[in-house]
Formats: sequence, structure tokens, C-alpha cells
Amino acid sequence: MKRNPVCSIVTALVIVFLYLPILILVASSFNESRFGGVWTGFTFKWYSRLWHEVAMWKALRNSFIIALSATLSSLFLGTLAAFALHRYRTPLQKIHYGLIYTPLVIPDILMGMSLLLFFVAISIKLSLFTVYIAHTTFCVSYVTMVMLSKLQNFDFSVIEAAQDLGASNWTVIRRVTLPLLAPGLAAAAMLAFTLSIDDFVITFFVAGQGATTLPLYVYSMIKFGSTPVINALATVILLVTFLIVAVIHTLAKELGHE
Repeated sequence: MKRNPVCSIVTALVIVFLYLPILILVASSFNESRFGGVWTGFTFKWYSRLWHEVAMWKALRNSFIIALSATLSSLFLGTLAAFALHRYRTPLQKIHYGLIYTPLVIPDILMGMSLLLFFVAISIKLSLFTVYIAHTTFCVSYVTMVMLSKLQNFDFSVIEAAQDLGASNWTVIRRVTLPLLAPGLAAAAMLAFTLSIDDFVITFFVAGQGATTLPLYVYSMIKFGSTPVINALATVILLVTFLIVAVIHTLAKELGHE
């Protein structure tokens, strides 16, 4: 079959459109000038300044604390919700499904405003705790949907066989259910962690004093014009992300050969 050059051209343009800004950002992180439009020399000073940004490290710590906490909570609640939705077919479950599905379709700004009004109405001071509650709220929906798709092909007869052989409920969960659900749990956890650590809009509404996360810190740096430091931070995040992906890809390849 003859290859159509138009498809190749469109693909190349899309790749350039997606990755050229990233390459420019990385190059700008080594630019001595504060303004990206003018190249005045190669330097590492922005990385050095990034290392001494105490507020940035505190914001990064807050992001990891919230992301890990929200991931664990949403993984537990979302898995239970998925089991309930999958095993029980009652009119009440239709309402349950609607409550789970709603955070996926409403705009983030609307959800952030709603949560802010809710916290104010019940007199809860905005803090890391309110950010944790907000992140858990929307992460539960994503975890539930991932686990529901996993349960579609789950063989419950294996659980019944284990129970017939005398296994206790805890043994069934630990030795049968969790190992079979492990891929789905891992995918749901990574999705929830990524959504939580990357969230800005909802966090912007529910974060109080001292509850600055990394996205909020980057936004404040942009307002004050510290773009070279942001470029350095973005480059470090890209490097760490690529390293994690490379490690996961290598481990998956090795496990596939075994």
C-alpha cells in the first residue's frame, strides 16, 4: 500500500506542536537571561537558586503528603464502592452510581467553589486537611471507575473455591482477591496520585494559609516573574518522570522475559 505523505506531515506537525514548547522550556532553564526570548549564555545558576528555594521544597512536601494520603483513602473507598456497584443491583445503587459519576463530569472550578462553600458553611478552617478531603472526593470517582472495569472480568468463582476449601475471609482477601486485583489497584493508585499532585483549580479554592502545594507555588512564582526558576523546576520534574517511566518499562520488560 502506498503511504500517504499528508498523514506523515500531519503527524510530524502534531509532534512538533506538542514537544517543541517542552524543548524550548528545557533550553530556557540553562539561559543566563531572565527573559526566554534572548540567549545570553549557558548557566546552571537557576538550578542552584532552585535548590535554595525553601518555600518550593515545603510546597513539594505538602503535595506529596496530600497526594499519598488522598491516593490511599480513595483507593480504599473507591474499591469498596466498585464492589458494591458491581455486586448489588438495587435502586439505591443507581443513586450511588450517580454520586460517583458526578465529579467526573462537573467542571473543576464548580467543584472547587462547592467544596469551599461547604467548608465555610460547616466552619472548617481551610488547611491541608481540606485539600486532602477535596482531593479524595474527586479521586474516589476515578478509582471506582478503574476498579469497576477490572471487576468486569473478575472470576468470583475463585473466591468461592477458596471458601469451600476452608479459607477464612482474611485469607481470601490477602491470598486471592488482592493478588488478582493488584494490576487494577496499581493503575488506580497511579491515576489518583497523578491527578492529586497535579491539581491546581480545586486546590486553589480549598487551600488555606500554610497549605501551599507545588502547583500553587508555581502559580505564585509566575505572578512574581520568576520564570527561569520555574523552567529549571519543570526540567527537573521532566527528568524524574522520564527516569521513573524508564525504570518501569525496564522492569516490565524483564518480567515479560521471565
